Amino acid sequence: VGSEMCIRDRFYTREETARYTDLLADGKALQFNFVMEVKSVITRPSPGKGPRGPGFQEITGLAWSGRGRVTRVEVSVDNGATWRDAALQEPVLSKCLTRFRLPWNWDGRPMALQSRATDETGAVQPTRAALVAERGPNFIYHYNAITTWRLKNNAEVSIVV
Repeated sequence: VGSEMCIRDRFYTREETARYTDLLADGKALQFNFVMEVKSVITRPSPGKGPRGPGFQEITGLAWSGRGRVTRVEVSVDNGATWRDAALQEPVLSKCLTRFRLPWNWDGRPMALQSRATDETGAVQPTRAALVAERGPNFIYHYNAITTWRLKNNAEVSIVV
């Protein structure tokens, strides 16, 4: 009886209401939101994993989408002014983590690194400003905006909020 009830009914427990409810900009709540939108993040360089110094490097990371396969990941080293396609590492499967990589020659100057993913539905990972404009500032649990890493000339990496 218990498992049948779980399938038919929603429970308004703390975990379900806190983790699967997103407060929208207009004050309404998107309840029982289980879909993970398209997202990517650079894992190297990243905080604690900065480059050893200037020279040839590889930017690597992970991308995913709860709506299907990741079809593209782009990387920017100039805070989103320009983008280059990263290579997706096989296998690229539906609703699974996908590794990406991009060769890069760091000249030692400070920069801002970003990645953005696109999935097979055509959804593109939004900027923070676009996500806040669409979903509001309290859309936290399913936050999928582009992450920016600030790379300093001393090879230290930190997040830009």
